[in-house]
Amino acid sequence: MPVTPRNLPLHELIGLEVEVAEASNRSLVGIKGTVVDETKNTLVVRTGRGDKRIPKRHTKFIFTLPDKRKVKVDGNLLAIRPEDRLKLRLRVW
Repeated sequence: MPVTPRNLPLHELIGLEVEVAEASNRSLVGIKGTVVDETKNTLVVRTGRGDKRIPKRHTKFIFTLPDKRKVKVDGNLLAIRPEDRLKLRLRVW
């Protein structure tokens, strides 16, 4: 199933380009790079200045899909274990 703006929260995020659009910690806003790892509560983003661990909660991300569309996602929707999110995808389809 291809990644679309509608189903992005149910897909694997590793490998996608991302930018922090809003965050409760304002020093995180503007960080951009490639998602290289993910936990229940964080995304690890590889930037030009090294890897940055970004909390999902209270953060809004802009992901660039493989077809170059940009999608803004509330990190609170992503704040579950990646493997559990993928299991949800199987139930939805």
